[in-house]
Amino acid sequence: MNLNKENVRRIRGLILFTVLLVAACFHLEAVLGGISYCIGLISPFLLGAAIAFVINVLMRFLERCLFENSHVRKYKVAVKIKRPISLLLAVCLIIWLIVVIVLYVLPHLGEAVSSLALSIQKFIPKAYVWLNDLFNNNPEMQEALEPLLTVQLDWGTIVNNVISFLKSGIGNALGSTISVATVLVNSTVNFIVGFVFACYILLQKEKLLYQLRKLLEAFLPEKAAGQIWYVGQLTERIFSNFITGQCVEAVILGTMFVITLSIFKFPYALLIGVLIGFLALIPIFGAFIGCVVGAFLILMVEPIKALIFIAIFLVLQQIEGNLIYPRVVGSSVGLPAIWVLAAVTVGGSLMGVLGMLVFIPLVSVFYTLLKQTVNRRIEEKYKKASAAPEDGEKAEKKE
Repeated sequence: MNLNKENVRRIRGLILFTVLLVAACFHLEAVLGGISYCIGLISPFLLGAAIAFVINVLMRFLERCLFENSHVRKYKVAVKIKRPISLLLAVCLIIWLIVVIVLYVLPHLGEAVSSLALSIQKFIPKAYVWLNDLFNNNPEMQEALEPLLTVQLDWGTIVNNVISFLKSGIGNALGSTISVATVLVNSTVNFIVGFVFACYILLQKEKLLYQLRKLLEAFLPEKAAGQIWYVGQLTERIFSNFITGQCVEAVILGTMFVITLSIFKFPYALLIGVLIGFLALIPIFGAFIGCVVGAFLILMVEPIKALIFIAIFLVLQQIEGNLIYPRVVGSSVGLPAIWVLAAVTVGGSLMGVLGMLVFIPLVSVFYTLLKQTVNRRIEEKYKKASAAPEDGEKAEKKE
């Protein structure tokens, strides 16, 4: 090997990297503790970046609707105020949505849950009579079911036990009022810092992106900087489209169920519609979990309507899956169904519901990059294969 300055520098860097890696392996606990401490320091800014990403989806939509008109763009004032106005409207819409959920939806859900307890209490004797009539000629089955159906539920005792459990659990977990106040203050401060940081990001996102592009070009080779920039743009586009599509699709599906169940006078129409809409954010499995829960709720009140509800769910699910979802989400994620199922399964196993939501666009990014790489390499092979005979013909002509 030619030991010039460049090779010596590379060998020195490789030795330093090896020494650091070995030292990190021998002091893994300290390294993980340092990483955890650093993440704790920058957690408000990570939270702010996540808030900025979510708000940016709505803010960008408002900018297109309100300020992309040719009649509006010719006014300089409109160009200057479009970003702060869109940001303010996006924040107000999110706050309005939270207020509506807290002041309107949650009280109705509380009433539905309280009436559900009474419905279960009334349903048990009816179920006992129905099963007794069904297995009238089977004494062995009656004897097996009797201990289960003759249980008397004391709801007052159950509620008191739940309250005492929550009190003891909260007391053991938090310890004292000081720790509660500390957690609340830290969480509030982190959220405020993160929100302010998110607003700064959104108000100056073009400038920040320009500075980031210059930073990549200054410290990385041109090809590497271009690839990193392309992957970042692809990731942002897929995640934005996925979040927008899933939210719109969940709202449409939940609204369809609320309206349909209200028209046919099903019990718990609002509760079931909100539940299915919220669970529809979980791809593939979410809506079906809502169907099972909704059928159980209706079964407690009107067993016959539970079967009708399942039929209505299948019809609305087909309409949503074949007509609404392709138009709302389209091919923005660009991931085949089998890989969607794999992403949901792996993400749910690793990170729960959050993993189900994150892994689909994340796997879609890797799938898109892999598909582009495979297509490019196959195209290069075909070009080389087609160029080889031409080179042979030229050699023969020269001879």
